[in-house]
Amino acid sequence: MTRRSLIVIVAAASIAGCGQAYKIAPVSGRITLDGKPLANATVQFYPVAPPGTDPGPTSIGHTNEDGRYSLALIDGGTMGAMVGKHKVFITVNPKPDPNDKRPRHYVQVPMRYNRKSELERDVPPGGAECDFELTSKP
Repeated sequence: MTRRSLIVIVAAASIAGCGQAYKIAPVSGRITLDGKPLANATVQFYPVAPPGTDPGPTSIGHTNEDGRYSLALIDGGTMGAMVGKHKVFITVNPKPDPNDKRPRHYVQVPMRYNRKSELERDVPPGGAECDFELTSKP
């Protein structure tokens, strides 16, 4: 096999990927907790796939001060999420100021939104605006 043939084969394989062609759609939204924007939160969409199939990559986003986020695939930053059903996890990631020595109170998100998440969303081919109105009370 010549060097040129090997380069062509490697290039073709990288273009084709691993045989996976994921359908990706844009996803954004707003997260509130008890009616107030939830800033510095991480939202993760985990694809749900039938047993024995590849669910595909997870998507992640971070909220701004207004609670708004946009998702991107974790495998390289492609904006959006896979089309289909997802389990959703929301956590808060405080960004403390190292120069601020005051005691801090962090917003806690109930486990029903993260470790024991009850949240699910479907992402249609055209994309979705997925808002989450969380409550701290059971």
